[in-house]
Amino acid sequence: MKSWFKFLFNKYLLAFLFTLVWVIFFDDTDYFTQLQRQNDLKDMIRKIEYYKKEIAIANQELSDIQNNPEALEKFAREKYYMKKDNEDLYIIEYPHP
Repeated sequence: MKSWFKFLFNKYLLAFLFTLVWVIFFDDTDYFTQLQRQNDLKDMIRKIEYYKKEIAIANQELSDIQNNPEALEKFAREKYYMKKDNEDLYIIEYPHP
Protein backbone atom coordinates (compact mmCIF):
# COMPACT_ATOMS: atom_id res chain seq x y z
CA MET A 1 0.00 0.00 0.00
CA LYS A 2 2.79 2.35 0.85
CA SER A 3 4.48 1.75 -2.51
CA TRP A 4 1.30 2.77 -4.40
CA PHE A 5 1.00 5.89 -2.29
CA LYS A 6 4.63 6.71 -2.95
CA PHE A 7 4.19 6.08 -6.69
CA LEU A 8 1.04 8.25 -6.98
CA PHE A 9 2.62 11.20 -5.20
CA ASN A 10 5.89 11.05 -7.07
CA LYS A 11 6.82 14.63 -7.94
CA TYR A 12 7.72 13.74 -11.54
CA LEU A 13 4.44 11.94 -12.12
CA LEU A 14 2.49 14.83 -10.62
CA ALA A 15 4.41 17.34 -12.75
CA PHE A 16 3.78 15.24 -15.86
CA LEU A 17 0.05 14.92 -15.13
CA PHE A 18 -0.26 18.64 -14.37
CA THR A 19 1.50 19.52 -17.63
CA LEU A 20 -0.62 17.05 -19.59
CA VAL A 21 -3.87 18.44 -18.18
CA TRP A 22 -2.68 21.99 -18.79
CA VAL A 23 -1.76 21.29 -22.44
CA ILE A 24 -4.97 19.40 -23.18
CA PHE A 25 -7.46 21.78 -21.57
CA PHE A 26 -6.06 25.20 -20.63
CA ASP A 27 -3.32 26.17 -23.07
CA ASP A 28 -3.91 28.58 -25.97
CA THR A 29 -3.29 25.70 -28.37
CA ASP A 30 -5.28 23.10 -26.47
CA TYR A 31 -6.53 19.90 -28.05
CA PHE A 32 -10.02 21.17 -28.84
CA THR A 33 -8.70 24.33 -30.47
CA GLN A 34 -6.40 22.23 -32.63
CA LEU A 35 -9.33 20.05 -33.74
CA GLN A 36 -11.33 23.15 -34.65
CA ARG A 37 -8.39 24.57 -36.60
CA GLN A 38 -7.96 21.31 -38.51
CA ASN A 39 -11.65 21.35 -39.45
CA ASP A 40 -11.37 24.99 -40.55
CA LEU A 41 -8.33 24.13 -42.66
CA LYS A 42 -10.20 21.27 -44.36
CA ASP A 43 -13.12 23.60 -45.10
CA MET A 44 -10.79 26.20 -46.56
CA ILE A 45 -9.07 23.62 -48.75
CA ARG A 46 -12.49 22.51 -50.05
CA LYS A 47 -13.39 26.14 -50.77
CA ILE A 48 -10.09 26.69 -52.59
CA GLU A 49 -10.77 23.69 -54.83
CA TYR A 50 -14.34 24.86 -55.48
CA TYR A 51 -13.23 28.36 -56.44
CA LYS A 52 -10.45 27.02 -58.66
CA LYS A 53 -13.07 25.02 -60.57
CA GLU A 54 -15.36 28.05 -60.79
CA ILE A 55 -12.49 30.19 -62.10
CA ALA A 56 -11.70 27.58 -64.75
CA ILE A 57 -15.37 27.54 -65.82
CA ALA A 58 -15.51 31.34 -65.93
CA ASN A 59 -12.31 31.49 -67.99
CA GLN A 60 -13.75 28.96 -70.43
CA GLU A 61 -16.96 30.98 -70.76
CA LEU A 62 -14.94 34.16 -71.31
CA SER A 63 -12.90 32.47 -74.01
CA ASP A 64 -16.08 31.19 -75.68
CA ILE A 65 -17.72 34.62 -75.54
CA GLN A 66 -14.70 36.37 -76.99
CA ASN A 67 -14.21 33.91 -79.85
CA ASN A 68 -17.69 32.67 -80.75
CA PRO A 69 -20.57 35.07 -81.63
CA GLU A 70 -23.17 32.33 -81.09
CA ALA A 71 -21.87 31.75 -77.56
CA LEU A 72 -22.05 35.51 -76.95
CA GLU A 73 -25.69 35.58 -78.07
CA LYS A 74 -26.51 32.55 -75.91
CA PHE A 75 -24.83 34.15 -72.89
CA ALA A 76 -26.69 37.45 -73.40
CA ARG A 77 -30.03 35.68 -73.75
CA GLU A 78 -29.58 33.42 -70.73
CA LYS A 79 -27.90 35.76 -68.28
CA TYR A 80 -29.31 39.17 -69.20
CA TYR A 81 -32.64 38.14 -70.81
CA MET A 82 -31.86 40.03 -74.01
CA LYS A 83 -34.11 39.43 -77.00
CA LYS A 84 -34.38 40.20 -80.65
CA ASP A 85 -36.76 42.91 -81.89
CA ASN A 86 -39.38 40.52 -83.23
CA GLU A 87 -39.48 38.25 -80.15
CA ASP A 88 -41.45 38.17 -76.94
CA LEU A 89 -39.74 37.05 -73.77
CA TYR A 90 -41.55 35.26 -70.97
CA ILE A 91 -39.80 34.62 -67.68
CA ILE A 92 -41.32 31.93 -65.52
CA GLU A 93 -40.14 31.84 -61.93
CA TYR A 94 -40.84 28.81 -59.85
CA PRO A 95 -41.44 29.30 -56.12
CA HIS A 96 -38.86 27.79 -53.84
CA PRO A 97 -40.24 24.97 -51.72
